[in-house]
Amino acid sequence: MGKVISVANQKGGVGKTTTTVNLATLLAKKGRKVLIIDADPQGNATSGLGAEKDVEYSTYDILVNDVSFDEVIQDTIIKNLKICPSNMNLAGAEVELVSMMSREQRLKEKLEEYKEKFDYILIDCPPSLGLITLNAFTASNSVLIPVQCEYFALEGLGQLINTINLVKKHLNKEIYIEGALLTMYDIRTNLSNQVVKEVKKYFDNKVYKTVIPRNVRVSEAPSYGMPITEYDPRSKGAKSYTKFAKEFLKINEEERKAKHMM
Repeated sequence: MGKVISVANQKGGVGKTTTTVNLATLLAKKGRKVLIIDADPQGNATSGLGAEKDVEYSTYDILVNDVSFDEVIQDTIIKNLKICPSNMNLAGAEVELVSMMSREQRLKEKLEEYKEKFDYILIDCPPSLGLITLNAFTASNSVLIPVQCEYFALEGLGQLINTINLVKKHLNKEIYIEGALLTMYDIRTNLSNQVVKEVKKYFDNKVYKTVIPRNVRVSEAPSYGMPITEYDPRSKGAKSYTKFAKEFLKINEEERKAKHMM
């Protein structure tokens, strides 16, 4: 049964899509079957993997219409990694979902029979806490939170945690915080170090040891429709994401073992 993880932070520009695309790529390269659900109307995860945005069916149709994942999912340039693409149509879903029955459950219901086909399903959430993000959280086992190493990093995190807790109370009792990943770290600034300390205080033992540095190559890669590990495998960014994927897998495999022993 696939584990479903939302990658979320309602603050834009924190490395959410970059993290989704690179983590998914590295998991797929390690032989895991992975699906990305691009739930952001900007569709950056879709184009960042060289997939087609201009398609007949997209994540919008999963949420709003009677369309199944089989009709939507595309292959990507990476073996073992598939994507449910997104485009600007998705922006309309927020409004259309409002009047629907069990509107927060739409994604969860569609995913139910599809989960066993994958080891990991990563949902790239939009930078807001609206109905699309609520659908993602309701369908997820956990939430991975990228946090940018900058002055306002913790601003808005309270709101995000509050939303996760509300979902836990009313819609999905199983959801928990997968972990916080520090991104865009600049070794030369005191500020980055302060943010690291603050985030560790805030999330306690849920902060990943791996920190993703600021890296020009990481920001260039999506414009070539490639994850950083394909675009420049020797770059600092690629090495950091590789290290992060290892840490992520280790934690998850230990969790799995512990569950089996229970």
